[in-house]
Amino acid sequence: MLKINRLVFISLAALIVFIAGLASFTLGSGPGMNREEAEAAAEPFASARIERDEYGVPHISADTDAAAAFGLAYAHAEDDWATIQTTLVAARGELARYQGADAAPTDYVVQLLRIRELVAARYEEDISSDVKALLEGYAAGLNLYAAQHPTRVWTDVLPVTPEDVVAGFVLRTPFMYGLDNTLTELFAEERQRSISMRSTQSAFQWLDEARLPFGSNAFAIAPEFSADGATRLVINSHQPFEGPVAWYEARVQSGEGWDMAGGTFPGAPLILHGHSPVLGWAHTVNLPDLADVYVLETEGDRYRLDGEWLELEHGTARLNVRLFGSIRWTVERDMWWSRHGPVIRTDHGDYAIRYSGMDEIRQVEQWYRMNRAESWDVWYEAMEMNAISSLNTVYADRTGEIAYVYNAAMPVREEGWNWRDYLPGDRSELIWQAYHPLSAMPLYHNPPSGWLLSANQTPFDATAAADNLSSADYSQTFGIEPRMTNRAHRGLALLRGERSLTSERLEEIKFDKVYAETSAVGRLIREILAMDLSDEPLLVEAQAILARWDMSTEIDSRAAALGVLTAVRTIHNRHHEDPWDMPPAQALREAAEELLLHYGRLDPSWGEVNRMIRGDVDLPLGGGPDTLRAIYGAGQALDENGQIRAVAGDTYIMFVEWDATGEMRSRSIHQYGSATLDSLSPHYADQAVLFAEEAWRELDFDLEGTGYSPLQP
Repeated sequence: MLKINRLVFISLAALIVFIAGLASFTLGSGPGMNREEAEAAAEPFASARIERDEYGVPHISADTDAAAAFGLAYAHAEDDWATIQTTLVAARGELARYQGADAAPTDYVVQLLRIRELVAARYEEDISSDVKALLEGYAAGLNLYAAQHPTRVWTDVLPVTPEDVVAGFVLRTPFMYGLDNTLTELFAEERQRSISMRSTQSAFQWLDEARLPFGSNAFAIAPEFSADGATRLVINSHQPFEGPVAWYEARVQSGEGWDMAGGTFPGAPLILHGHSPVLGWAHTVNLPDLADVYVLETEGDRYRLDGEWLELEHGTARLNVRLFGSIRWTVERDMWWSRHGPVIRTDHGDYAIRYSGMDEIRQVEQWYRMNRAESWDVWYEAMEMNAISSLNTVYADRTGEIAYVYNAAMPVREEGWNWRDYLPGDRSELIWQAYHPLSAMPLYHNPPSGWLLSANQTPFDATAAADNLSSADYSQTFGIEPRMTNRAHRGLALLRGERSLTSERLEEIKFDKVYAETSAVGRLIREILAMDLSDEPLLVEAQAILARWDMSTEIDSRAAALGVLTAVRTIHNRHHEDPWDMPPAQALREAAEELLLHYGRLDPSWGEVNRMIRGDVDLPLGGGPDTLRAIYGAGQALDENGQIRAVAGDTYIMFVEWDATGEMRSRSIHQYGSATLDSLSPHYADQAVLFAEEAWRELDFDLEGTGYSPLQP
């Protein structure tokens, strides 16, 4: 029976090394596109100009939207070609060819989900002509940069095509709501009790950094709740500091009316969240139930459906695995599909999966329509495309409108089933065929309270209590999460305590560093303080320190290090009432021993432990896991220097305001700087100090129209 895991591929690769003399192998065959060809393809987009501000942030101007996308591609490639290249190759299902056996499971999944076939079949019909032009401009920008810098490009990566860009979105979008976790569970050695037992780690190499502890905050404040009549939007996604889903900041403007500033990911030809002069939005992760698992009854390669035996469709995944140098070996693995969708065959059973977005390639198109919208009605019409399978979206605009859309492409399912659990695979009525319209999902639009908060919590607790939506109004088949994060507990309590919110107070709330008594951390500390630990003097001392903790993660806190190190062992990235990952007394003991080892005391200041490290920058950070000032380390333990190096959480943040006259002010900060990989660049860490100090940069929306042309770098 099929079992796909990286150990299989690693072992196979090791064996092949010994027999390589008996095998054929392929070497690189050239770049695939030369500079002259790339420059010729770039000529239609020659109006693009890149102007970098004092922090190296690219401001792109062009005559057309397609040329602006061309300039965005070139500027981003200058700063992070290596990551863009990786995302493109991953979406082709060819990552193992360049990165070895560890990447083979990623390639297998791309082929199992038939991403390339879907894009090839639907591209001409589903993608509008203006979006095709945008994609062509973006691909031309990447090809031009790569052709000008051939030593940085993997063999045979060029040419990048518009279909490559679309495939990247098709691959990435379902992993935003956790499809990779579902796949990981099915590939596990033993069958899990329920699909709702979600892991936070991925089995697939391309996603490892993306599955760091996640979260996001978004605030929308209407004029009636503001002390000065302004509308405010705080965009505060929590992402890894580096990798395929790390934010890159840019501003694009074209003569056709596209005008956006904000954040984008490697391989994306537009702004994913940010603002124009008239409106903006922020995304936060939500976790509706969008992936279903069916237990198949099989005999050989047949499965039972509605009392009949049907043949599984069979295919072969061809995984081109790099062994060393230019030597590669093609490994073949079986793939199957049923009427439900892809099939995973394991020692503990055969399973089919069906997931939201499995037939969708229009993600770029929807984001582009959102980028081009100039009013709430037009923007919401773009959202109704339902091409982006998940993500909460918080909106605000110059006219004072605010909204919170619980965005989900929700399957139309049979009532009466627990769709988060395993489902019988022999009943065709459980194979859903359609999606609910977006209007069926929770929506707050101009609530009487005048404010909205999304912090990865349930959508039924997002504003003043009297204005909250009721879960009773929505089908249980939606699987809408009931969870509450600390950030939600704390943010809601602080906002509910305000009556006339100033800009300064909103900033204070965004950077709040306290764990609420009602949070999982609060519950943990209360449980530890109630324990009888008198037979262990070390734990008695640790208990006394926690008894004095005000639940704050300010830099000068003398209890935060012990509290946070204990919490990350017991809670990890969960925010609900599940059992602890580790017995609290054991977690407290490990945290205390670790602090003694590195500091000779249990109460070093939090700033000694929690650090922003980037190049020559090494600074203390306030905040911690799941605080509104969110800072996550790489694991549950201190590093060899006795520190927690920040690797995720608050990254690129925007604070947007439209005053009572409609005048806009935009401020932002990035955790590092625009030069993602170039440690010699002045923009490698030039924002890190500001980030650590919780300061802002002002965004200048007045381009001078100068800059340089990618055709003449």
